[in-house]
Amino acid sequence: MTKHKYASEPVATTGIPGGIPYIIGNEAAERFSFYGMRCILVIFMTRYLLDSSGESAPMSEQQATSYFHLFVSAVYFFPVVGALVSDALLGKYRTIMILSIVYCLGHLVLALDETRLGLAAGLTLIAIGAGGIKPCVSAHVGDQFGPLNQHRLDRVFSWFYFSINAGAFVSTLLIPWILDRHGPHVAFGLPGLLMMIATWAFWLGRRKFIHVPAAGLGFVRETLSGTGIRATVRFIGFILFVSMFWSLFDQTGSAWVLQAERMDRTLFGKELLSSQIQAVNPLFILLLIPAFAYVVYPAMGRFFTVTPLRKVGIGFFIAAASFCVPAWVEMRIAAGETPNIIWHVFAYILLTTAEIMVSITGLEFAYRQAPKTMKSFIMSIWLLSVSVGNLFTALVNMLIADEGGTSKLAGASYYWFFAGLMALVAVAFIFFARTYPEHNYIQGDEAPPPSGSGEPAPTTS
Repeated sequence: MTKHKYASEPVATTGIPGGIPYIIGNEAAERFSFYGMRCILVIFMTRYLLDSSGESAPMSEQQATSYFHLFVSAVYFFPVVGALVSDALLGKYRTIMILSIVYCLGHLVLALDETRLGLAAGLTLIAIGAGGIKPCVSAHVGDQFGPLNQHRLDRVFSWFYFSINAGAFVSTLLIPWILDRHGPHVAFGLPGLLMMIATWAFWLGRRKFIHVPAAGLGFVRETLSGTGIRATVRFIGFILFVSMFWSLFDQTGSAWVLQAERMDRTLFGKELLSSQIQAVNPLFILLLIPAFAYVVYPAMGRFFTVTPLRKVGIGFFIAAASFCVPAWVEMRIAAGETPNIIWHVFAYILLTTAEIMVSITGLEFAYRQAPKTMKSFIMSIWLLSVSVGNLFTALVNMLIADEGGTSKLAGASYYWFFAGLMALVAVAFIFFARTYPEHNYIQGDEAPPPSGSGEPAPTTS
């Protein structure tokens, strides 16, 4: 019996590669599992957590916020490890399959053990699995494309992001309801089942994928070459700016959820759970991705050249504006009022707009800036921006916590602090972007020229 030889170079076609549907299906199920688990973490830690004897032992709001962001930071730190294993040793496909099993085990532990030990063990395994596969999956998307169909890459990354948010939207509505009605065992068990389905879907596509082999010592040589060092250093500067965006964005799973507990959550005649409000983010993503691709960006292009870095810069300013809304809500709560959750919906419209301009753009930008053997590694540096941002948020929450459980940045001042910081970062980014030299590296295109105008060649939307 002969071993099946997988294709290692993109097929010469102008169409969509055959492996893309399997990656999209895998991503939708995996993101259901991750966001379903993630959206109930703060509520689980503050209401359902047990000690080793089985007695109730919930965390304080400040503790839960810090632990939540430390977990998210860990998830987005492990992409560096996954990328090194993928690019240097195992290749993307095998790395994804192995770490997906670790990921499934993490969900299993969370579903079986409601204690602090179970929480720590389960989240550690999920951080390793979810974090380790992230740069490999997104780079694996780009690997399917060659010079003839690279013009489809930006649209496919948009649909890739669309699948992420389709899974996130369904799970963010469903899993909080399951937690409220059936408890943590079922609420954490269902995301685990979806992760198993995601792993199976990826395995089904193995014969359709382009399997770019691990570079071995070639990865080390290119990474340490002049080209590799320059690509890495300039991209690290970029992600330092992006990290502040993620510091704000991921507070939708912590500070915004806790604020929603003190608001009138009646929307269109129905009362929502505080953790369900997060579902409006993926819903708006689903609605706004086509609008930006086919309407907003072409309209902007009539007035100025729409480069990736300009999109990101505009997104930074909108992110700063989004945090002004919960700051205003806190001012109303401090006056004894009970603002309606519709204010969070408005804040999510702003933050989701910023996410499209920063995150989707940055995802494709990261892939294009990476030399051929460094795709997963550069993608992991992109994801490291999420880790740095969440680590910053966790440290801020630790530093502002007083002995009695109160905060040195109480109420609206907490949100004004982050809004002001994001605005300063956005201004500084304008000067950084003017000097950033963009490149365009695509699999199968051995000598990509620099993109002098800032636009990835040949075109992007």
